[in-house]
Amino acid sequence: MTRGLVAAIQAIWRTLSAATIADDLEGEAGARILTAVVGGQLTVAEGAQAYVRAAMAAQDGSAIPEALLVAEAFTGVAPDGGPLETLLYVPAIGVQRRLAAGMSPDEAMLGGLADMARYAATAVSDTARSATQVAMAADRQCVAYTRIVQLPACARCIVLSGRQYSYSEGFLRHPNCDCLTVPLRRGEWAGVDGPDDLYGRMSEAERRRVFTVAGAEALEGGADMGQVVNARRGMSEAHVHGRRLQVTSEGTTRRGLYGRRVRRAGGEFARAPGQRYMRAQTPRLTPEEIFRVADDRAEQLRLLRRYGYIV
Repeated sequence: MTRGLVAAIQAIWRTLSAATIADDLEGEAGARILTAVVGGQLTVAEGAQAYVRAAMAAQDGSAIPEALLVAEAFTGVAPDGGPLETLLYVPAIGVQRRLAAGMSPDEAMLGGLADMARYAATAVSDTARSATQVAMAADRQCVAYTRIVQLPACARCIVLSGRQYSYSEGFLRHPNCDCLTVPLRRGEWAGVDGPDDLYGRMSEAERRRVFTVAGAEALEGGADMGQVVNARRGMSEAHVHGRRLQVTSEGTTRRGLYGRRVRRAGGEFARAPGQRYMRAQTPRLTPEEIFRVADDRAEQLRLLRRYGYIV
């Protein structure tokens, strides 16, 4: 999925110029990249509920969830909850900064492509994890998930491999993180590799690259991996910054998925300075924020329905 998306972005990027990159990403080329990434988000979101249903069935459960996931509700949103199109314009700024720093146009564009590929891949991966977590909440059989780490991986992810979390607990990740989740029924535990198993499969060179030379030497000497690696450094739960409620503007126009619900309920709309469309004045919570503030599964499902993520 990600490989095909990056290939599509590369094909579009090859037609662009460093001299006109800002106009290009605001115009047709930018729209084509946005369409490709939104398509990737829709694909992974559509597959999330089928994945959870298959996992429950494989653990001798039912394949029938309590609510149905609305895949379109997860598209067009960046990992920080803002508009995806804004995130996908940032590489243009990066190209301009590289040019100003003295890089050649080719070097600046190569760096911009790397930025765009990273943002696109992270957006799709975060969509998959967010949709999967909502799908887990929509199936009362699912009570937890296990984190699956695939090599090659960074030290921050390796130390979390095999850990089990409540279905509603946020997924710790960083840009380009490709860790997976396995939904679990009560009493089930998947036989996955833990930190020590993964470490044992790594070459000496890979250990030194991932944990640093000093860290690898400390681990060889019997040091505790959790002490050597600060598992949370540089990682955060998506859309959670301190105690603030995190919202998204995606789908809040009059024609948007959430906006249509607000309009039917008699809600108010307004246009902020510089914005093209009027948006609902009632904030739309992100799925991650709903899981953080809701007290139980019934409240989670109520809020997920209210904000258009399930029906």
